[in-house]
Parts: sequence; structure tokens; C-alpha cells
Amino acid sequence: MDSTATDRFDTSRFEAGRNRLASLAYRLLGSAADAEDAVQDAFLHWQAADRQRIKVPEAWLTKVVTNLCLDRLRSAQVRRERAVGAWLPEPLLDGDPMLGPADTFEQRESVSLAVLTLMERLSPVERAVYVLREAFSYSHAEIAEILDITESASQQHLHRARRRITAARRGGGEADLASARRIVEEFLAAASSGRTERLVALLTDDAIAISDGAGLTEKLLRYDTPQRIAAIARAGFKSTPAKQRLAGGVSTVHYALVNGAPAILFVPGGRVVGAVTFDITDGKIATVRGIAAPARLVRLTEAWRQHGPDTPLIAEW
Repeated sequence: MDSTATDRFDTSRFEAGRNRLASLAYRLLGSAADAEDAVQDAFLHWQAADRQRIKVPEAWLTKVVTNLCLDRLRSAQVRRERAVGAWLPEPLLDGDPMLGPADTFEQRESVSLAVLTLMERLSPVERAVYVLREAFSYSHAEIAEILDITESASQQHLHRARRRITAARRGGGEADLASARRIVEEFLAAASSGRTERLVALLTDDAIAISDGAGLTEKLLRYDTPQRIAAIARAGFKSTPAKQRLAGGVSTVHYALVNGAPAILFVPGGRVVGAVTFDITDGKIATVRGIAAPARLVRLTEAWRQHGPDTPLIAEW
């Protein structure tokens, strides 16, 4: 095989695993854009390597991507960005390959916005061990090789990561999607019609709401009582000419699944300008997240434009 044919063959081997590498990087970084950058950097490493000496390309690439992500998580700039409380994970539309693998509850949970947010409490190594074990089922021996740590250290990191995430997790297992949709539609109807009492009744007693303020504030906006959440939802979901101008036109409002959770999308002219996601526990809403910063919605918008037409919950908002 000549060098050109070898390069094509090696490139095809890399491309065959690109989605898996991207889903690993997304779980580690919480950002699709950063995940794509990490995978592209890994491709450059792959091209520069003596590939004939790489016995198991999948393991080699997993190690490269994981360590590229760890370098980013440890960088001073990223620590500053996330320390000020102005960070939420980038939301992805159901079906995005970055959300895979999704065969088990643990795999699906590891890519939920709730767990991606909780993983911010972990050290970079704890986060890597948690993701490699829970989402990709690597053994502790394999994780030790990837991270250059001992098997015992891998086990300890996993134990700490699970303990911290479990202690902070809100709610239990997966919600029934049909029931979740009904609750979200009731929330939208109550918010858009100004029925405060109904909004409060749909929320758990310890419900919280978090918003990125459309990227216009340095810190996340947080509301931590059902009454405050109801008030901000009633104001936020009311359509006004000013909001339509800010959104770039009249929006359609759609139900969707985002990172496996029920969500409402605001879409003027095929562009998603706002995503509101819901965590539901025991038939009530425990967490509401509002994401409207344009940089966080680029990939979701691209996926939405390929999404088949559906009937909007609100045709003109």
C-alpha cells in the first residue's frame, strides 16, 4: 500500500470513531464546540504519529482525547470562566450523535444537563474516571492506562465522584416521557396565561430555576422558591413586541427532548433562540433551566433545521 492509500485508510479509521470520541469529549467538557475542537486536535495528533506502531487505535485515540480535555479543564482561563458561575452545559437535541452511547440508564444520565452541571464539582481526573467508567464501561485497568494512574487510584476517584454526584443529585430515575410532556405543556399553558397558582402546583417545594440571562449577565440568574419561579415564568413566557424584536421575529414554540429531558424551544424563522429544559421528579418539576446565549444554541439550531416538521405548541409567540 503506497503512502497516499495508507493515509486514506488511516483517516477512514479515525473517522469511523469520530462520533465516539466527540461524545467522550462532550461529556468531559460540557460544550459541543469545545468537544469538536478536541477531536480535531486529536486528528492532528493522529496524523503526526507513527501510526504503524499504534497497536490499538481506539485506545490510543481515547487517551489522546481524554488528556486534551483534561488540559482544557485545568487551564486557568476555563477555571475563571466557570468559577464566576456563568456556565451551563451546551444543550443538544435528541438524536445528536454526541449524546451517544445511550443504551443504559447510566450512559443517558451521564449526558443529562443535571449531571453535566454536577460534574463541575469534580476534579478533572474524577470527572474523567466517572465518564470513562459510567458512560463507556472502561475497566479500572484501562482507565489507569488512559490517565497514567494506578487502578486503586481509579477506583478511589470513581467512589468520590459517585458520592458527590449522588449527594447533589435532585430526583431519582428517568421520568416517563408521556407524563413529562403533559407536565411541561401544562407549565407552558399556565405560564403563558398567567396562572400563578397552577404554576406553583406544578413545582416541587424545593424547585430551582437557573437562567443564563441570554448571555447578557456575568453570572447565572437563580430562583429558588416555587413562588419566585412562577413569577419569573409568568413574565418570561408572556409574548410582547419587544421580545419578538429581540428574538428576530415571531416565534413558534415547540416541545422537544434536549439531553434526554423535556424541553420547550422558541424558534423564529428556523433559528432556536431559547431552550427551556425541565427535570421532573415524582410528577413535578424540580429544575428549570433557561438557555438563550446564542453561542450555546448553535449546534442545537443546526440539528433543529434538520428536524422533521411537527405541530408547535404555540404557532405564534
